[in-house]
Amino acid sequence: MSDPNPTGGDKPDELAGTEQPFVQHLMELRDRMIKAVIAIGIAAGILALFPGPGALYDLMAAPLVASLPKGATLIATNVISPFVVPIKILFMAAFMIALPVVLYQVWAFVAPGLYSHEKKLVMPLVISSTLLFFIGVAFSYYVVFGQVFSFIQSFAPKSITAAPDIEEYLNFVLGMFLAFGLAFEVPIAVILLVRMGVLSVAQLREYRGYFWVGAAIATALVTPPDAGSMIMLLMVVGGLYEVGIVAAQLFIKNTQAPDAETNAAKP
Repeated sequence: MSDPNPTGGDKPDELAGTEQPFVQHLMELRDRMIKAVIAIGIAAGILALFPGPGALYDLMAAPLVASLPKGATLIATNVISPFVVPIKILFMAAFMIALPVVLYQVWAFVAPGLYSHEKKLVMPLVISSTLLFFIGVAFSYYVVFGQVFSFIQSFAPKSITAAPDIEEYLNFVLGMFLAFGLAFEVPIAVILLVRMGVLSVAQLREYRGYFWVGAAIATALVTPPDAGSMIMLLMVVGGLYEVGIVAAQLFIKNTQAPDAETNAAKP
Protein backbone atom coordinates (compact mmCIF):
# COMPACT_ATOMS: atom_id res chain seq x y z
CA MET A 1 0.00 0.00 0.00
CA SER A 2 1.37 3.40 -0.94
CA ASP A 3 2.32 5.94 1.68
CA PRO A 4 -0.42 8.61 1.99
CA ASN A 5 2.30 11.11 2.76
CA PRO A 6 4.86 10.77 -0.05
CA THR A 7 7.29 13.12 1.63
CA GLY A 8 7.66 10.68 4.51
CA GLY A 9 7.57 11.34 8.23
CA ASP A 10 4.64 12.49 10.29
CA LYS A 11 4.41 15.97 8.81
CA PRO A 12 0.71 16.74 8.18
CA ASP A 13 -0.61 17.91 4.87
CA GLU A 14 -0.48 21.73 4.82
CA LEU A 15 -3.73 21.89 2.88
CA ALA A 16 -5.64 19.62 5.23
CA GLY A 17 -8.39 21.32 7.17
CA THR A 18 -8.08 24.69 5.40
CA GLU A 19 -11.41 24.57 3.57
CA GLN A 20 -13.69 24.95 6.58
CA PRO A 21 -11.95 28.03 8.08
CA PHE A 22 -11.98 29.73 4.67
CA VAL A 23 -15.70 29.05 4.30
CA GLN A 24 -16.25 30.40 7.79
CA HIS A 25 -14.41 33.60 6.84
CA LEU A 26 -16.63 33.98 3.78
CA MET A 27 -19.73 33.44 5.90
CA GLU A 28 -18.58 36.03 8.41
CA LEU A 29 -17.85 38.49 5.59
CA ARG A 30 -21.32 37.86 4.18
CA ASP A 31 -22.95 38.40 7.58
CA ARG A 32 -21.10 41.65 8.18
CA MET A 33 -21.94 42.93 4.69
CA ILE A 34 -25.60 42.16 5.37
CA LYS A 35 -25.43 44.08 8.65
CA ALA A 36 -23.87 47.06 6.85
CA VAL A 37 -26.57 46.98 4.15
CA ILE A 38 -29.28 46.73 6.83
CA ALA A 39 -27.83 49.80 8.59
CA ILE A 40 -27.92 51.75 5.31
CA GLY A 41 -31.47 50.53 4.67
CA ILE A 42 -32.66 51.61 8.12
CA ALA A 43 -31.09 55.05 7.66
CA ALA A 44 -32.68 55.33 4.21
CA GLY A 45 -36.08 54.34 5.62
CA ILE A 46 -35.89 56.98 8.36
CA LEU A 47 -34.78 59.67 5.90
CA ALA A 48 -37.56 58.67 3.49
CA LEU A 49 -40.12 59.39 6.21
CA PHE A 50 -38.43 62.52 7.52
CA PRO A 51 -37.46 64.82 5.97
CA GLY A 52 -38.07 62.93 2.70
CA PRO A 53 -36.12 62.71 -0.60
CA GLY A 54 -37.46 66.01 -1.95
CA ALA A 55 -36.56 67.93 1.19
CA LEU A 56 -33.07 66.41 1.16
CA TYR A 57 -32.50 67.64 -2.37
CA ASP A 58 -33.83 71.09 -1.45
CA LEU A 59 -31.34 71.17 1.42
CA MET A 60 -28.48 70.20 -0.89
CA ALA A 61 -29.55 72.77 -3.49
CA ALA A 62 -30.00 75.61 -0.98
CA PRO A 63 -26.54 77.20 -1.53
CA LEU A 64 -27.10 77.32 -5.30
CA VAL A 65 -30.71 78.54 -5.10
CA ALA A 66 -29.65 81.34 -2.74
CA SER A 67 -27.23 82.68 -5.38
CA LEU A 68 -29.66 82.50 -8.33
CA PRO A 69 -31.60 85.57 -9.50
CA LYS A 70 -34.99 86.07 -7.89
CA GLY A 71 -37.55 83.67 -9.33
CA ALA A 72 -34.96 81.36 -10.94
CA THR A 73 -35.07 77.65 -10.09
CA LEU A 74 -33.38 74.42 -11.05
CA ILE A 75 -34.82 72.43 -13.94
CA ALA A 76 -35.07 68.76 -14.90
CA THR A 77 -34.18 67.95 -18.52
CA ASN A 78 -34.83 64.24 -18.10
CA VAL A 79 -38.34 62.84 -17.62
CA ILE A 80 -37.43 60.65 -14.64
CA SER A 81 -34.90 63.02 -13.04
CA PRO A 82 -37.40 64.51 -10.53
CA PHE A 83 -37.80 60.98 -9.11
CA VAL A 84 -34.35 59.45 -9.59
CA VAL A 85 -32.19 62.34 -8.40
CA PRO A 86 -33.83 62.75 -4.94
CA ILE A 87 -33.63 58.97 -4.46
CA LYS A 88 -29.89 59.11 -5.18
CA ILE A 89 -29.53 61.89 -2.63
CA LEU A 90 -31.51 59.81 -0.14
CA PHE A 91 -29.18 56.83 -0.39
CA MET A 92 -26.07 59.03 -0.39
CA ALA A 93 -27.22 60.62 2.86
CA ALA A 94 -28.17 57.21 4.28
CA PHE A 95 -24.72 55.82 3.49
CA MET A 96 -23.03 58.75 5.22
CA ILE A 97 -25.22 58.35 8.31
CA ALA A 98 -24.57 54.60 8.42
CA LEU A 99 -20.85 54.98 7.66
CA PRO A 100 -19.76 54.43 11.31
CA VAL A 101 -21.66 51.11 11.33
CA VAL A 102 -20.16 50.10 7.97
CA LEU A 103 -16.64 50.90 9.13
CA TYR A 104 -17.23 49.05 12.39
CA GLN A 105 -18.20 45.91 10.45
CA VAL A 106 -14.99 46.21 8.43
CA TRP A 107 -13.01 46.67 11.64
CA ALA A 108 -14.69 43.71 13.35
CA PHE A 109 -13.85 41.49 10.36
CA VAL A 110 -10.14 42.33 10.19
CA ALA A 111 -9.44 42.90 13.90
CA PRO A 112 -8.97 39.19 14.88
CA GLY A 113 -6.05 38.94 12.46
CA LEU A 114 -4.20 41.96 13.87
CA TYR A 115 -1.63 42.18 16.65
CA SER A 116 -2.48 44.22 19.73
CA HIS A 117 -0.18 47.08 18.71
CA GLU A 118 -1.81 47.13 15.25
CA LYS A 119 -5.26 47.34 16.81
CA LYS A 120 -4.11 50.45 18.64
CA LEU A 121 -3.44 52.01 15.24
CA VAL A 122 -6.45 50.88 13.19
CA MET A 123 -9.41 51.91 15.33
CA PRO A 124 -8.25 55.51 15.95
CA LEU A 125 -7.51 55.85 12.23
CA VAL A 126 -10.99 54.57 11.29
CA ILE A 127 -12.68 57.03 13.65
CA SER A 128 -10.50 60.01 12.75
CA SER A 129 -10.70 59.39 8.99
CA THR A 130 -14.51 59.25 9.21
CA LEU A 131 -14.69 62.50 11.18
CA LEU A 132 -12.25 64.23 8.84
CA PHE A 133 -14.23 63.17 5.78
CA PHE A 134 -17.44 64.53 7.33
CA ILE A 135 -15.68 67.79 8.21
CA GLY A 136 -14.44 68.10 4.62
CA VAL A 137 -17.98 67.59 3.27
CA ALA A 138 -19.38 70.15 5.73
CA PHE A 139 -16.62 72.61 4.83
CA SER A 140 -17.44 72.39 1.12
CA TYR A 141 -21.19 72.79 1.76
CA TYR A 142 -21.17 75.61 4.31
CA VAL A 143 -18.08 77.56 3.27
CA VAL A 144 -17.07 76.83 -0.33
CA PHE A 145 -20.43 76.50 -2.11
CA GLY A 146 -21.68 79.95 -1.16
CA GLN A 147 -18.54 81.66 -2.41
CA VAL A 148 -18.31 79.55 -5.56
CA PHE A 149 -21.91 80.08 -6.69
CA SER A 150 -21.84 83.80 -5.91
CA PHE A 151 -18.61 84.14 -7.90
CA ILE A 152 -20.07 82.27 -10.88
CA GLN A 153 -23.31 84.27 -10.89
CA SER A 154 -21.37 87.55 -10.72
CA PHE A 155 -19.91 86.73 -14.16
CA ALA A 156 -23.23 85.71 -15.75
CA PRO A 157 -24.47 88.22 -18.39
CA LYS A 158 -27.81 89.87 -17.62
CA SER A 159 -29.24 88.45 -20.86
CA ILE A 160 -28.84 84.88 -19.51
CA THR A 161 -31.36 83.30 -17.17
CA ALA A 162 -29.68 80.76 -14.93
CA ALA A 163 -31.57 77.44 -14.78
CA PRO A 164 -29.18 74.65 -13.76
CA ASP A 165 -30.17 71.03 -14.35
CA ILE A 166 -30.77 69.06 -11.14
CA GLU A 167 -28.80 66.02 -12.32
CA GLU A 168 -25.80 68.09 -13.37
CA TYR A 169 -25.89 69.85 -10.02
CA LEU A 170 -25.95 66.47 -8.24
CA ASN A 171 -22.84 65.35 -10.13
CA PHE A 172 -21.11 68.63 -9.29
CA VAL A 173 -21.95 68.35 -5.59
CA LEU A 174 -20.83 64.71 -5.37
CA GLY A 175 -17.52 65.60 -7.02
CA MET A 176 -16.95 68.51 -4.63
CA PHE A 177 -17.91 66.44 -1.59
CA LEU A 178 -15.48 63.72 -2.63
CA ALA A 179 -12.67 66.18 -3.42
CA PHE A 180 -12.95 68.06 -0.13
CA GLY A 181 -13.60 64.92 1.90
CA LEU A 182 -10.40 63.35 0.54
CA ALA A 183 -8.48 66.61 0.98
CA PHE A 184 -9.24 66.50 4.68
CA GLU A 185 -7.71 63.00 4.84
CA VAL A 186 -4.21 64.46 4.51
CA PRO A 187 -3.27 63.74 8.18
CA ILE A 188 -4.33 60.10 7.77
CA ALA A 189 -2.25 59.77 4.61
CA VAL A 190 0.76 61.28 6.38
CA ILE A 191 0.38 58.89 9.34
CA LEU A 192 0.12 55.85 7.06
CA LEU A 193 3.17 56.88 5.03
CA VAL A 194 5.23 57.14 8.19
CA ARG A 195 3.79 53.98 9.77
CA MET A 196 4.53 51.91 6.64
CA GLY A 197 8.07 53.25 6.48
CA VAL A 198 7.64 55.02 3.13
CA LEU A 199 8.69 58.35 4.63
CA SER A 200 10.07 59.45 7.97
CA VAL A 201 8.93 62.43 10.03
CA ALA A 202 12.21 64.16 9.23
CA GLN A 203 11.62 63.66 5.49
CA LEU A 204 8.09 65.04 5.79
CA ARG A 205 9.50 68.19 7.32
CA GLU A 206 12.20 68.33 4.64
CA TYR A 207 9.64 67.97 1.81
CA ARG A 208 7.26 70.55 3.31
CA GLY A 209 7.97 73.08 0.57
CA TYR A 210 7.26 70.56 -2.22
CA PHE A 211 3.99 69.64 -0.54
CA TRP A 212 2.83 73.26 -0.43
CA VAL A 213 3.60 73.70 -4.13
CA GLY A 214 1.74 70.49 -5.01
CA ALA A 215 -1.17 71.46 -2.77
CA ALA A 216 -1.39 74.88 -4.45
CA ILE A 217 -1.60 73.24 -7.88
CA ALA A 218 -4.18 70.69 -6.69
CA THR A 219 -6.41 73.30 -5.05
CA ALA A 220 -6.24 75.47 -8.15
CA LEU A 221 -7.50 72.53 -10.23
CA VAL A 222 -10.23 71.48 -7.78
CA THR A 223 -11.68 74.85 -6.84
CA PRO A 224 -13.33 77.28 -9.28
CA PRO A 225 -11.35 80.32 -10.47
CA ASP A 226 -11.88 82.13 -7.19
CA ALA A 227 -8.74 83.24 -5.37
CA GLY A 228 -10.51 83.39 -2.01
CA SER A 229 -11.74 79.80 -1.99
CA MET A 230 -8.44 78.51 -3.40
CA ILE A 231 -6.38 80.24 -0.70
CA MET A 232 -8.81 79.06 1.96
CA LEU A 233 -8.54 75.41 0.90
CA LEU A 234 -4.76 75.69 0.54
CA MET A 235 -4.43 76.98 4.11
CA VAL A 236 -6.65 74.16 5.38
CA VAL A 237 -4.75 71.43 3.51
CA GLY A 238 -1.39 72.87 4.53
CA GLY A 239 -2.49 73.07 8.15
CA LEU A 240 -3.68 69.47 8.03
CA TYR A 241 -0.28 68.43 6.69
CA GLU A 242 1.38 69.99 9.73
CA VAL A 243 -1.17 68.28 11.98
CA GLY A 244 -0.37 64.98 10.25
CA ILE A 245 3.34 65.33 11.03
CA VAL A 246 2.64 65.83 14.73
CA ALA A 247 0.05 63.03 14.77
CA ALA A 248 2.48 60.66 13.01
CA GLN A 249 5.02 61.13 15.79
CA LEU A 250 2.40 60.29 18.42
CA PHE A 251 1.09 57.25 16.53
CA ILE A 252 4.54 55.80 15.95
CA LYS A 253 5.38 56.23 19.63
CA ASN A 254 2.18 54.55 20.87
CA THR A 255 1.75 51.76 18.28
CA GLN A 256 5.16 50.13 18.26
CA ALA A 257 5.36 46.36 18.45
CA PRO A 258 6.40 45.07 21.89
CA ASP A 259 9.76 43.81 20.59
CA ALA A 260 10.43 47.17 18.95
CA GLU A 261 9.72 48.94 22.23
CA THR A 262 12.06 46.57 24.06
CA ASN A 263 14.85 47.10 21.56
CA ALA A 264 14.35 50.85 21.66
CA ALA A 265 14.72 50.79 25.45
CA LYS A 266 18.07 48.98 25.27
CA PRO A 267 21.22 51.16 25.35
